[in-house]
Amino acid sequence: MEKKELTIKAAIQILKPVSEVFEAIVDPEKMANYFIAKGSGRMEEGIEIEWKFPEFDMQFPITVGKIEKDKYVSYYWDVNKKKNLVEITLSSFGKDTVVTVTEKGMENNEEGISWLMGNTEGWANFLACLKAYLEYGINLRKGAFEFRRED
Repeated sequence: MEKKELTIKAAIQILKPVSEVFEAIVDPEKMANYFIAKGSGRMEEGIEIEWKFPEFDMQFPITVGKIEKDKYVSYYWDVNKKKNLVEITLSSFGKDTVVTVTEKGMENNEEGISWLMGNTEGWANFLACLKAYLEYGINLRKGAFEFRRED
């Protein structure tokens, strides 16, 4: 039996225009309101940046892939010493935006299935936090993962 690569896909509709959603994804100052604690720079095609998450005492390197303004953002990040591709696609739905996140890169084995469960939860959380921030100005992540903090 052929082992296939596992893929995560999650989507949500956000009641904001595509340009506003795009900026919330590529601008680290906006991202710090719902996803990261801080970022070393704006997501721009071909550069490497670092993200710091509030619950981890370490930096996460991000290699930005392709960027299409108001349409598409891709980047690679390390998962178990392997670079996984994350793709975020934005599409208009009337005056609103549908955000779809896809992450690829793990084998269909025990380690991959564990990753699939954890990161599927993570991307659903990312989308809910993005929606809450853009539509209501709420940071759902604040205080949500203190129990995971590495001391």
